[in-house]
Amino acid sequence: QVQLVESGGGLVQAGGSLRLSCAASGRTFSMWAMGWFRQAPGKEREFVAAITWSSGGTYYADSVKGRFTVSRDNGKNTGFLQMNSLKRADTAVYYCAAGGNNVFSTASYNYWGQGTQVTVSS
Repeated sequence: QVQLVESGGGLVQAGGSLRLSCAASGRTFSMWAMGWFRQAPGKEREFVAAITWSSGGTYYADSVKGRFTVSRDNGKNTGFLQMNSLKRADTAVYYCAAGGNNVFSTASYNYWGQGTQVTVSS
């Protein structure tokens, strides 16, 4: 089992920044990757970014490329999503997830955080 606890969401004006954190505990050695997903009201959960836990390879959705940066601190078993130049379209509940041999697919992640709300105002 892997437990994930997210923090860092909130309300920010368009153009602003937020950093999300995801602290992992338990069988973290079994994590292939940490992914970040988001879900807006009435929409499906969508891939945002991911990082492979051992090698640090990164992946991004086209909609966030150049604005978001995913990183991790292996020693603290914590992943981060730095979000810059936020847009209203980024408003959603953001989830971190562990697992992910196919980093783009929700189905490949076995463990999920509780979600954190990000609201971007105009």
